[in-house]
Amino acid sequence: MKFDFSTLKKRLILLGLMLCVAPSVVFAQSITKPLNLKNYDDNLYHFGFILAYNQMSYSFNYKRNYQFVEHSPSEYPNTADVNYDPYATYYVRTLDSKPQPGFTVGVVGNLRLGQFFDLRLIPSLSFGTRTINYNIYKESTKSNDFVISKSILSTFMEFPLQVKYRSRRLNNIAAYIIAGANFKVDLASQKKSKIDVVGPDGSQISVIDNIRVRRTDIAAEIGTGFDFYNSHFKFGIEVKMGFGLFNIMDPQNLIYDSSIVNMRNKTFQVSLTFE
Repeated sequence: MKFDFSTLKKRLILLGLMLCVAPSVVFAQSITKPLNLKNYDDNLYHFGFILAYNQMSYSFNYKRNYQFVEHSPSEYPNTADVNYDPYATYYVRTLDSKPQPGFTVGVVGNLRLGQFFDLRLIPSLSFGTRTINYNIYKESTKSNDFVISKSILSTFMEFPLQVKYRSRRLNNIAAYIIAGANFKVDLASQKKSKIDVVGPDGSQISVIDNIRVRRTDIAAEIGTGFDFYNSHFKFGIEVKMGFGLFNIMDPQNLIYDSSIVNMRNKTFQVSLTFE
């Protein structure tokens, strides 16, 4: 499995900044202040909404030594962006997924389980795009690698079910951690995987020109955040990561997917909650 260390580094820096800011916030809150929403956490249930920024990408398990696998002409889709030579041999030198920005909106339903534990269901819609970059080498001409980028549009209907463990309130702030599972349905998983081209007889035909992904997935999620109790509502900021549990690739025996054993969803999200 290939990890994007630069992206991971940025996320660790963000988490580190949150941890650095936390002591300052706690110190400021240590001065006794009137409690806002004093009995808020005693309610059996409450509702709210969420606005979030996300970054979607994929993690891959590759076929062993895929860089040296010769791809046959049956794997070459002849399309407008690249015209493969059926008499040439091509190799995929590298392929990776770059995170792309997106956004999420949803509704928060919170059920009190105990003094510090809550069960949360957050039906959401998440919009985003994953881009996979390929470096492909044409052996017959000894040409340099050329780069092809394939984008996969996703509109996820999500149903995250999370357990939330909250710290004691320090005046009007509390820290928390979350963990749970997210059932996801991709409403746009098949879009743009096919394009229309001119066939040998001059008629238009549809050909698959991209990786195809399955519609459903379940992701394990973990995150952390802070709740701020205001006069009329509770405001939260949260960072979480989601890791798909299943192989979502729908193989089509193309040069774009034949180097991959399995492919999983990966998501980073920063959320604002209003409850």
